[in-house]
Amino acid sequence: MSGVSFTISLIYVLAAVGFVLGLHLMNAPATARRGNLISAGGMAGAVIATVVLLAQHHVGTVNWTVMAVGGVVGGGAGLWEARAVKMTAMPQLVSIFNSVGGGAAALLAINDILQNRHVGISNLSSITGALDILIGLVTFTGSLVAAGKLQGWIPGQPLMFRGSRAFNAVVVAGFLAGGAWLIVSPASTAALALLLAAAATFGVTMVLPIGGADMPVVISLLNAFTGTAVAMAGFVIDKPVLIIAGALVGASGSILTKLMADAMNRSILNIMVGGFGTGDSAQPAAVTGDVSVRQVTADDAAIQLGYASKVIIVPGYGLAAAQAQHEMSQLSQYLEDRGIDVSYAIHPVAGRMPGHMNVLLAEANVPYPLLKEMDEVNPEFDMADVALVVGANDVTNPAARRPGNPISGMPILNVDHAKSIIVIKRSLGHGYAGLDNELYTDPKTAMFFSDAKKGLATLLAAMKTLVS
Repeated sequence: MSGVSFTISLIYVLAAVGFVLGLHLMNAPATARRGNLISAGGMAGAVIATVVLLAQHHVGTVNWTVMAVGGVVGGGAGLWEARAVKMTAMPQLVSIFNSVGGGAAALLAINDILQNRHVGISNLSSITGALDILIGLVTFTGSLVAAGKLQGWIPGQPLMFRGSRAFNAVVVAGFLAGGAWLIVSPASTAALALLLAAAATFGVTMVLPIGGADMPVVISLLNAFTGTAVAMAGFVIDKPVLIIAGALVGASGSILTKLMADAMNRSILNIMVGGFGTGDSAQPAAVTGDVSVRQVTADDAAIQLGYASKVIIVPGYGLAAAQAQHEMSQLSQYLEDRGIDVSYAIHPVAGRMPGHMNVLLAEANVPYPLLKEMDEVNPEFDMADVALVVGANDVTNPAARRPGNPISGMPILNVDHAKSIIVIKRSLGHGYAGLDNELYTDPKTAMFFSDAKKGLATLLAAMKTLVS
């Protein structure tokens, strides 16, 4: 082995170590930034090593031009996104990243098959190539649909049509047949076309029936798909660093997906079948029948919060949708300055992506130690004077403790155990499960009907005026 080849291999090994170390450091907020930088450094090293390796093979001018353009476009897009995209748009950005990763992995396999199909492809290469195309394209189109739902370009509620599941069964049969055909006959253009069409179609039809509130699990699953596709691409082009990086992403994404599905008391298959609930709704704030709620003014809520000893804040998707994280942070800081014990209760599936509330509140400079996971914070609700719910719905619904409804058995935040409850919400609209929230009719609950951003600002202003 020459000195250059040894150096390239060493850089690949160091890059892989960087990926593992970076992922480990991302376990804690205090070291997450360092972990991200180490992972990025590992990737930069792998790219440089690959460029040097290609130079040893004397690739043509066209190839260098394509790589240069790709590097400039990709690097420029990444830099722009890092600076321009708001924290509230992180779910959409993560979906786009998943899409690009899956699509790139699929293109590697497609290129390898097209280049080598007439000179013979081993069974291992054809199997990994078919899997790479399948998983990569499902991720590519599925992530685009997820991003569209999150951005509001596609309706967030489950979208199904008559016979949709039968159609999906046909599509699944199509990509299974196409994949098997491609493995047996790698030179077959028809087999490749069938696999491409069926996989791309399945990505769309898989995500369309899934409601917006299930997006955290879907994004996590698609992230796992991306990692798996990248690992398959590593087998296709014989690049161990891709296999390691993809395996890390695939494994961590799979574990996170399972944990989040468990937090909703639903199987991953149940989520992927879709059609759950009605999607988010925005009913008027009117109440009919025997159901009644107690409304509260900003002044009353301000006095209640200002003279409490312990307040637990429960953020949800409504906080993100209203981009009210800074107002939330200011209110929290004001309460702390008064000597009030303040903490945040974070449900695993609150928001629209894994860790959505954590990212959102970090962007507003909320100290991370104030954020408490469900298992840690639930016992504290019994001691809380006030639980302030901002935009959270199903994750606070006591109906989950009773059998016979769509969220039965789902672990929830024990908001109803607090001595008093204030809910800031635009309306009495249902969450994704299509259920009335029994918390809203609890005698201890006071409803403050308002947009989260405006409501929090009004509440803070009232507190500064009325609470000395």
